Amino acid sequence: MDERHDALTIERAAEAFAAEVAYWREVRGLAKRELARRMAFDPSYVSHVESGRHKPTEDFARRAEETLNAGKAIWKRWLDFETAKARTSPSAAVPAPRRVEQPYATGSAIVVEHDAARLDYTGRLYRLTMRRLLRNTGTEPITRYLIRISVDRYPGEPERSNAHCREHPLTWGELALTATCRGEAMRWQTKHDRDAFKEVWLLFENERGRFPLYPGESVWIEYAYSVGEEKWGRWFQRAVRLPTEHLGVELAFPAELDPTVWGTETSMTAEATPLRTAPVQREESGMRVFSWSTSAPALHARYRLEWRFRASPEHETNQGEFR
Repeated sequence: MDERHDALTIERAAEAFAAEVAYWREVRGLAKRELARRMAFDPSYVSHVESGRHKPTEDFARRAEETLNAGKAIWKRWLDFETAKARTSPSAAVPAPRRVEQPYATGSAIVVEHDAARLDYTGRLYRLTMRRLLRNTGTEPITRYLIRISVDRYPGEPERSNAHCREHPLTWGELALTATCRGEAMRWQTKHDRDAFKEVWLLFENERGRFPLYPGESVWIEYAYSVGEEKWGRWFQRAVRLPTEHLGVELAFPAELDPTVWGTETSMTAEATPLRTAPVQREESGMRVFSWSTSAPALHARYRLEWRFRASPEHETNQGEFR
């Protein structure tokens, strides 16, 4: 019984590592062959890792982290995988794994019952509002929730992107991050703070007290932040990192820009394919709003929406991504 459970844990950790690599490869706009070339691996190796045919190695994790500039996200997945391996062979003569921070309390588990994102563009600024209905399906209270913000100005050109981000880093002042739960403001705590990558714990507490998410409970949380158009480009990607029952996205652009939207879906076992259903559009107070949704998305699936403004072809197409 225990051995089967540990083996499954290893498989899940390997899948999560592969999904993380695939996610950041797409963020950087690199084909598998190009990433393999930059990492000095055989051209087929990245494909084998992402498909699960090869298990991750420390060398691969280090090179992928450095090449994709993933803010330690890939390295964290590697440490998770090493921890899972150590559980299966506690007496094996291998170095003790580094301590890995657990996202939530032992015995806790989160299901996202509804995930709704709305991105509004004013012509100069993007404002993202995220609403999630979370359910605690575990046995322990949940006191915090992890969110990520990342940008990439020039996908496919990591050196240029890195230079741009060093010169124009994301700042907390411009993000103006806010978060609420049950009508209460949520405190937040920085986990990673880099020029183009932020990880933040949203805390179920404020100066007036604590309001944990107890086992069996569901609660809506909402958070929002802003980024200037010079850092946020014309695509928006959602990565499914927790079991999710329904996922929806709305993109709102000034109608005068004559926007058009399309999208792709990528899973653990398939390359990017067109979304199975087209975004639906409507007019709303001078804005053109595109809506798209899916039920029961697969874990580690990624949905990418892209757009262009047909009324302003001279506008430079920059790229960025947020979750």
